[in-house]
Amino acid sequence: MLENGQFRGVLPDFVGNLSISVDTLALGGNQLYGSIPSTIGNLVNMEVLGLHYNLFTGPIPGNIGYLHKLLVFYFLNNNISGQIPDSIGNLSLLIKLHLQKNRLEGAIPLNLGNCRFLRELSLRNNTFTGAIPTELGNLFRLEKLSLTFNGFEGKIPTSLSHNKFSGEIPKSIGNLSMMNKLYLEKNRLEGAIPSSLGDCQNLNLSGQIPSFLGTFSLKSLNLSFNNVEGELPMRGVFTNASAISVAGNYRLCGGISELRLPRCTTKKSRNRKFLSRTLGITVASILVGKKRKTKPTVSLLKDPFLKVSYGELLKATEGFSSTNLLGFGSFGRVYKGVIEQNGELVVAVKVLDLQTRGATKSFMAECEALRNIRHRNLVSIITSCSSMDFQGNEFKALVYEFMPNGSLDNWLHPIPEANNGEREFVGLDLLQRVDIAIDVACALDYLHHQCEMPIIHRDLKPSNILLDGDMVAHVGDFGLARFRAELTTPSTSSSSTIKGTIGYAAPVSTSADVYSYGILLLEMITRKRPTDKLFGADLNLHNFASIALPQRVMEIVDPMLLTEDTDGSKIMENLISLFKIGLACSTESPKDRMDINTALHELHLVKNNILKVSS
Repeated sequence: MLENGQFRGVLPDFVGNLSISVDTLALGGNQLYGSIPSTIGNLVNMEVLGLHYNLFTGPIPGNIGYLHKLLVFYFLNNNISGQIPDSIGNLSLLIKLHLQKNRLEGAIPLNLGNCRFLRELSLRNNTFTGAIPTELGNLFRLEKLSLTFNGFEGKIPTSLSHNKFSGEIPKSIGNLSMMNKLYLEKNRLEGAIPSSLGDCQNLNLSGQIPSFLGTFSLKSLNLSFNNVEGELPMRGVFTNASAISVAGNYRLCGGISELRLPRCTTKKSRNRKFLSRTLGITVASILVGKKRKTKPTVSLLKDPFLKVSYGELLKATEGFSSTNLLGFGSFGRVYKGVIEQNGELVVAVKVLDLQTRGATKSFMAECEALRNIRHRNLVSIITSCSSMDFQGNEFKALVYEFMPNGSLDNWLHPIPEANNGEREFVGLDLLQRVDIAIDVACALDYLHHQCEMPIIHRDLKPSNILLDGDMVAHVGDFGLARFRAELTTPSTSSSSTIKGTIGYAAPVSTSADVYSYGILLLEMITRKRPTDKLFGADLNLHNFASIALPQRVMEIVDPMLLTEDTDGSKIMENLISLFKIGLACSTESPKDRMDINTALHELHLVKNNILKVSS
């Protein structure tokens, strides 16, 4: 295993002279170039072959098919060319095949369908052409399939987006019983959505139900047990309680009375821009999706970029005035500002203190982490500025979307003088805290499981969770964030890799973020920081909650939650559930921690119970 070692040069022919008992060859994340030696086919007991993120050129050697025991083949992000060799079909035990972001061409080999155990197949961002072989329908265990951004033509045999597919979605799509994500957008599909899609029991839909579905002549519609949210339409099939099923969607509201959904509230409008797991279906050139609230935004992903100078930021923040100071962290200060370009844009400007050790590295880490990610529960970065100030000193700043309701830390631990007499402090009720917990969990799920290269935040705490005008939570401050490939694996990590804030930090891995999340959830319920003077060598926030569960829960919970005019036994039931989630996420052993997907599901159950009580 020689991953991420900055090795350079060609892979020598004698790699094939390694012992045939070698089962793993991991060379990803280096600067190796040249072609793959054909002698690699000698390693007949190979199970894992990782050559990703290098500079390899030339074709995939045909004798790759000699590796009959190969389970995982990572060859993404190189410059390999040519066609996939037919011998790929000999790898009948293959579970993961990642060849994306290369220069591969031609057709997909028909015998790829022989790899019956394949769960992940990614060939996107190449130059493949022709039709997709129907033999891919043999891959019944397939969970993730990505063939986007190629030149495929003809009728679609599986779930593919950003190509030129036409015709109807085939009924055989139901054979992909393990599929949990399906992207069909930006094609030319027509006709009916096949009922066999219901056989894909792992497929999980989210986002709002588009109102135009009510205009279709549907006889029945079953959206049960997904993550769809928002107000249920009130026309067409949605007016017939016997024809519509939406059970198990805990964020739905409204609809006809027979469905017994909670009433929609205007207290907290929760419009979202992105869907965490999306079924996007283009019907008659309409992309099913959720539109963001109309307001001026600037995105780094679209031209023209918002370009700002030091002088403009100086003016926007009134000379980085203390009256505009929103807060400060380890590497700099954050100011409120108004940028006057094409109107007035209210922003938050993070000015790096470049005299602080690690500030420049933090700036680069945040730029790298945020440039390719977008999610409704992440703070949106608008632009950056790397320049000189008027005295000739180096200047670096990041410009974010302004969050008018400040940080979660300000709501949990208010400082009286921080209000400046503008408003009387009002605490968060239980439903608001659960909503915020769900928002943060959605952000972590996206970072860990839905980014092409998983990102570990490494500094999850209340001061890094910001609330917009609708009290929707956004995770911010990626100054310590790292891509998972940059870090040691959980099995090799040690205390030396611990980063982040004392009390919230754990050895670096995605499970470390889950640990921080568990501590955060316990803090939200108790309003006690993990660094509270109550805690010492023998007692921490996790143990404090664990000892009290369940009999003494009411003694440690935030008293503000006990003033609500609700059923005491029901409130206690929900609080115990929240404590259990927080404790399960913050156990000492990483392997015993609850994963973030499970935590998200459990939080939805708690929210549903709260809504039932309040209604």
